Amino acid sequence: METAPRIPAEEADHDISLCPFVVGAWARLLQVAPTLLATVEAELKQAGLPPTQWYDALAALERAPQEAMAPGEIERHLLLTQCTTSRLIDRLVAEGYALRVVNPDDRRRQIVHLSAAGKTLIARMWPVYAAAIRRHVGRKLAPDDAQALIRILEKLA
Repeated sequence: METAPRIPAEEADHDISLCPFVVGAWARLLQVAPTLLATVEAELKQAGLPPTQWYDALAALERAPQEAMAPGEIERHLLLTQCTTSRLIDRLVAEGYALRVVNPDDRRRQIVHLSAAGKTLIARMWPVYAAAIRRHVGRKLAPDDAQALIRILEKLA
């Protein structure tokens, strides 16, 4: 098995060579994540359900205190841009899955609340979402492998 040469810490920032295994891991990560997401998205669409971003935003609201978050909190939680978060919130509000309320402590800010329809949508989406995760990840990874993958990916966060 090939290993990368040791580089002194003071020189590491200036060295542009990379271990081929690190490059390979990066490439696989970039390939696998979008492929899995596209597969799950297709299954949700086939079931007549909205995309995973909708579920993820609504589920974040459901877990939040008072089932509410500021738009910036949603943005940080979902790792979206401000523009994408704003459009997502607009769609959720337009469909009745979330409500925008003026923050009583600071009238210049808004708070997004989960609506009853949003809770219903989460309940409809989760069985399809969970089955897709089980089918495309759970059947391919033993629990020990999944735990190891979590540990590895947490090192990158």
